[in-house]
Amino acid sequence: MPSESQPTFEELYNELEETIRRLEAGDLTLDESLALFEQGTLLAEQCNTLLDSAELRVRQLTTRSDGSVEAEPFEARRNG
Repeated sequence: MPSESQPTFEELYNELEETIRRLEAGDLTLDESLALFEQGTLLAEQCNTLLDSAELRVRQLTTRSDGSVEAEPFEARRNG
């Protein structure tokens, strides 16, 4: 669970969307655009880090031939 000092994925993603919206508006100076681009790149990296971390925790439930259910790492199913 994120602490108050660490933003959630949703907060980071919303900030990234706002950054992209501002860049696409096209009414910024070159310096402002570059600063926003850098900020957007950092936000995207943070979002990817959180997604990677979440993926490690995902467990895919699979049904065995005997009808029992087994939890296995998400990676095992994605590659198969």
